[in-house]
Amino acid sequence: MLKKKMTSSELPKVALVDADVLVYRVAFASEEETEEICFARAKELLFEIVYTELNCDDYKAYITGKGNFRELVATTAPYKGNRKDFQRPKHYHALREYLQRLGAELVEGQEADDAIAIQAQEGLYWIVSIDKDFDQVPGWHYNFVKKEKYYITEEEGMHNFYMQILTGDRTDNIIGIKGIGPVKAEKIIKDCTTEREYYDACVKAYDGDVARVTENGVLLWLRRYPNQLWCPPLPLQDSSGQSGTLRELPSTDSVTPTPKKSSSDQE
Repeated sequence: MLKKKMTSSELPKVALVDADVLVYRVAFASEEETEEICFARAKELLFEIVYTELNCDDYKAYITGKGNFRELVATTAPYKGNRKDFQRPKHYHALREYLQRLGAELVEGQEADDAIAIQAQEGLYWIVSIDKDFDQVPGWHYNFVKKEKYYITEEEGMHNFYMQILTGDRTDNIIGIKGIGPVKAEKIIKDCTTEREYYDACVKAYDGDVARVTENGVLLWLRRYPNQLWCPPLPLQDSSGQSGTLRELPSTDSVTPTPKKSSSDQE
């Protein structure tokens, strides 16, 4: 991660907040408290992050609602299938509704993470979360638990994304290569300089199983525009020596469920 130096006037003035994380952290910490205390804690934490720690003028918060195209893509293992018996905190539903009253957007058909990554393409923003999945998205990031501000470059974002294709993501039940953790994954892609090289290295590590690499890529990729689906990079390089980028590839909504108006609690 690049410790980029900028003056305060050059830093983002709007924060994109992963409200899913706020809901769980505050609600679990408030299990023995009243609903009103839980709400007050959430508002205090949100405003502390946005206006004090980041010195922003405004924020946009996002909560995951109903429907997720990834559920139709996952074939190796059910997407987030390891969470079926997960017990949500007592104030989970009420806190989600409260944050929506504070302006949080309910995202349907995809995840809040996708909506944040899409919005991040439209200007200069802080991405506020503790979720490592966001480290594939170039720009300014803030981990509000570690109090860590950092900048992800385009190359770092690509590197982080292909690392995850190799290792998978246990949290979301995305299966990587057995026995491959971050250290071994780093060795596999350490010499890659173009996206095509990253992709080819992953296919080789998966013993030529293009379908598995593609499945993981679609599941892990955070959208940069509406209805985008990740596709392998083009084999031909442009004049600068870089392979075709993901965002230049066509989008499709063929596997995206039709969003419905809902205050669902699904993630």
